[in-house]
Amino acid sequence: MTAFKSLTALAVSALLAGCTTVNLDQTIEHTQAQTNALTGTQLKLLRTAEDKAARDTLVSTLLAAPLGQTSAIQIAVLNSPALQSLLAERWADLSQAVQSGRLPNPILRLERVRLLDETELGRVLAFGLLDLLTLPQRNQMANARKAQAQLQMTSDVTGLVTQVRMAWIHAIAAQETAIYATQVYESAQASAELAKRMQRVGNFTRLQRARQQAFYADAAAQLLSSQQSATASREALVRVLGLDDTQASALKLPQRLPDIPKTFITPQELNQKLATQRLDVRMAQAQLATASRAQGLTVLSSLTDAELGLVRNTARDTHEGTSTTSRGFELDIRLPLFDWGDAQRANMNATTLAASNRLEAVLRAASSELRENYTAYRTAYDLSRHYRDEVVQLRKIISEENVLLYNGMFIGVFELLADQRDQVKSVMAAIAAQQQFWLADAALQSTVLGKPMSAPAISTPSTASSEVAAH
Repeated sequence: MTAFKSLTALAVSALLAGCTTVNLDQTIEHTQAQTNALTGTQLKLLRTAEDKAARDTLVSTLLAAPLGQTSAIQIAVLNSPALQSLLAERWADLSQAVQSGRLPNPILRLERVRLLDETELGRVLAFGLLDLLTLPQRNQMANARKAQAQLQMTSDVTGLVTQVRMAWIHAIAAQETAIYATQVYESAQASAELAKRMQRVGNFTRLQRARQQAFYADAAAQLLSSQQSATASREALVRVLGLDDTQASALKLPQRLPDIPKTFITPQELNQKLATQRLDVRMAQAQLATASRAQGLTVLSSLTDAELGLVRNTARDTHEGTSTTSRGFELDIRLPLFDWGDAQRANMNATTLAASNRLEAVLRAASSELRENYTAYRTAYDLSRHYRDEVVQLRKIISEENVLLYNGMFIGVFELLADQRDQVKSVMAAIAAQQQFWLADAALQSTVLGKPMSAPAISTPSTASSEVAAH
């Protein structure tokens, strides 16, 4: 019995020593290494007042200048309560994963029975025998769930960074568009006022004035719409950055979007940037591994359960003044009479089958998503270059020639104002094309890492000429 107890204690100690532990900082460092190219800053779960005070100081420093894309990502990583919530949730997932790989605590049962002059003291130390025998498998499952939680954390950070990039792009493009919409409005207002005066002195018909007034009304509506869009985009950026009211009021955006790169990413460069395994593929593989190990464990645990107890009883005779001690063990086995565990096994079979098909679906979709996003990226790049190098330049030439014609009195002021509006519209179209490119670039980078993002729908911004009144 002594040898049996020593062997049991040694086995339990050795198995417990191999149990996984919760190490959130190590998980965050792992995520940091995989997302460093996107975040450019240290990822950290803020747990103390000192951490939050240092965060607030850094955010105030970054907000003192017009907010660049890199600074926006840094603020979101440090300041966003949504990201802090996700990190805390992953901490909870890690803790649950580790807990699932540990043995339940043993049970110590004590009893005292007195009969006449005899007192009996019973002590039983019991633990789950199947829990002990299956501990290696439970540790493997815990490690698989821990890896799954780590991958989910990396996916969460990648998704947030992509949202920040897109919100930043939307906010700047909307602000820039609103500025040019103001110029169109002011030009239309001048045309409408001039047409009103010319009709008053008899040089304009009612129809000609109405045409100018209608364009002025449309320009006013577009200005209101663009201003609201700029406000909404700015507030969307404020929310994703996690700014409070004071920080939001200090937010300043750059005047314009960055220029598109001189060259685009080639398919060869894209293949070099691909991770060894995409996040979504690795997560699906981890889910399948967890389900497969759980299925093997359920086959045994669904049928029966066993509990081993070490017994030591002491009987004392107070009349005779003697005592006797008995030692032994007891084994409790659950008999599968009413529940054969078929429902549990069916549940695990279905879960494993679902995980297997999910992995297959992710593998099949990965290449298609990458091709779609890369096509959107290339199309947006070519379209943006076309507007920058062709459309805007042609409108500039037309505007310069119209100024010469106006100075030579070959065209009137209304034609000149209409041409000015057309030139501004071409610039607004170029801004829209530039916005589409940067959104497609953000979606492509996220998809390469394995956090698929839908590429923006590529549309051709309108540069239709303004209608002018005939002489």
